[in-house]
Amino acid sequence: MAKVLIVDDDWDLVDAGRIILENAGYEVAGAHTRGEGMEAVKTFQPDLLILDVMMAQADDGIAMAQDLRRQGFRKPILMMTAIAKVSSLEFGKDSEMVPVDDFQEKPVEPAVLVDKVRTLLQAAEVR
Repeated sequence: MAKVLIVDDDWDLVDAGRIILENAGYEVAGAHTRGEGMEAVKTFQPDLLILDVMMAQADDGIAMAQDLRRQGFRKPILMMTAIAKVSSLEFGKDSEMVPVDDFQEKPVEPAVLVDKVRTLLQAAEVR
């Protein structure tokens, strides 16, 4: 069973994501801050990470992804954000600035979330 870690300061989003992904057969853990997320990566050892962009700081998710990649974390990272709706800013994948595997705008339909997670995990198996 693949393990998914959701790091988002929105407790409801973490809980909803957990329910959706557990029903799809994944083991799921949640964290609500960048610090909790970094610790959970070490202890939970996820196969896939779902990160919010904006938590306590406006760029916590991006900074966390950068830190993890520098530390050798090579598992898929899905960045979920509502930043385009809030600020009109658009982010895209960038191997150094935003080192994630995919982006998903929030809110996300449950079936879309499950499909994104499955696709990213399957692609990681091929690597």
